[in-house]
Amino acid sequence: QVQLVESGGGLVQAGGSLRLSCVASGNILSINTMAWHRQAPGKQRELVAAITNGGSTNYADSVKGRFTVSRDNAKIAVYLQMNNLKPEDTAVYYCNVNLISRQYKVQGYWGQGTQVTVSS
Repeated sequence: QVQLVESGGGLVQAGGSLRLSCVASGNILSINTMAWHRQAPGKQRELVAAITNGGSTNYADSVKGRFTVSRDNAKIAVYLQMNNLKPEDTAVYYCNVNLISRQYKVQGYWGQGTQVTVSS
């Protein structure tokens, strides 16, 4: 079993910043890609940013230049630094981790989600 614990969401004014954290623990041999997704009310969940175990990153066009994804392999953690936040960034943000278990199974896990609300 794997647990993902997210933190760092909250209410911020437009133009402000937040930093999300997601820490994984449990039956983990190695971590592949770590990512952040978000889901706004009435919309589909979308990829925000992803980072491979080699450090390559990928961002949604809507957040490029404002958000930065990073990871700490020793802590099995992924972070999302969000700057210059806009009201349209309001959503529940979910951490997603693709990993290999100690039984050599490739598995994907989701965090519980953390609410980010940006006021205008």
